[in-house]
Amino acid sequence: MSNFPKHVKIVEVGPRDGLQNEKPVSIADKVTLINNLSDTGLSVIESGSFVSPKWVPQMAGSAEIFQQI
Repeated sequence: MSNFPKHVKIVEVGPRDGLQNEKPVSIADKVTLINNLSDTGLSVIESGSFVSPKWVPQMAGSAEIFQQI
């Protein structure tokens, strides 16, 4: 068992990867979700993506989200 790493890095991808498979969520709700995740102590949270809203409408508003978190 000594081959296990001493540290792991947890990267939360729900606000980006998880929400892109759901119906669009409001910017306010995304900001609340991301802030709540941050409050748990997570240090890395993928919060959005700069992709065309034509192709991935769930990621529309990412720039605004980044400004609010």
